[in-house]
Amino acid sequence: MEKIRLKSGNETELLQSAKDYAEKKELKLNSNEKILNGIIKALMRNKEFKGEAYCPCRIVTEDKEKDKDIICPCVFHRGEIEIQGHCKCNLFFKK
Repeated sequence: MEKIRLKSGNETELLQSAKDYAEKKELKLNSNEKILNGIIKALMRNKEFKGEAYCPCRIVTEDKEKDKDIICPCVFHRGEIEIQGHCKCNLFFKK
């Protein structure tokens, strides 16, 4: 599974990485800018304080092996998008 990777760890680059990922996977990002920016900020906080851009809607257990599944985009996002039309944290949506 491809992960969003932060180059220098700023919000602009993370947002661009999310846009690139969405385009490559034929998804779209949340169209509500306020919600989108909140998710990006939460991902950045997780990167800063927990070491990875963990999905903000998942609980980080501190077990690196277990938690690798919840690095954005988490392993659950594709299934959630198929069923609900969007992932749990509302970052990615079906086109």
